[in-house]
Amino acid sequence: MGLNLFTRQEYKAYKGITSANSDDQIDSLIPKVSQFAKTYCKRTFIDYVNDPLVEYNPGGFDRIVLAEIPVISVASVQQSKDYGKTYTALVKFTDWVQDGNDIVSLHASGKFEQLIRGYKITYFAGYETVPEDLKVASMDLLTYYKDNEASVKSTKAAGTNSTQIEYIQTSSLPAHIRRVFDLYMSDYQ
Repeated sequence: MGLNLFTRQEYKAYKGITSANSDDQIDSLIPKVSQFAKTYCKRTFIDYVNDPLVEYNPGGFDRIVLAEIPVISVASVQQSKDYGKTYTALVKFTDWVQDGNDIVSLHASGKFEQLIRGYKITYFAGYETVPEDLKVASMDLLTYYKDNEASVKSTKAAGTNSTQIEYIQTSSLPAHIRRVFDLYMSDYQ
């Protein structure tokens, strides 16, 4: 499932919770909320800061756009002409160069040759620490789920003995959470 975007201690400090009454519920929701944020934004943020990510690409263009951003460093770029059975290392500053979050070809043709499973890129990417706005939005999402704000609302009209139940049927995130997640969404996957 990957690394969590925040800890129970951070959440409790943010919400001003001092008792241990809801620790089990919080511990259960943290990985789910973290995974939701990663899935929604189409990136992991912190999972590949210390552990390398291996990505395969068929080439055919002048650059390879890496999926996980921001790219910290590229450990290796390898090429396979036998459909991924064996790989040969390409030389940095001779065959390729890192340009921000992309790998750019320095080949005479100006592009990476198109090959099935042709390029294997090993790199490190993400944030050393989770950006504070993303962390707060994720903690707010935990509160949203913890308080069951999206499931059932019951209201009782004044002066009646009946209760009216309203089921919320929306798949939208609360606007303040969605705004932050949208800022971090990877738009090219």
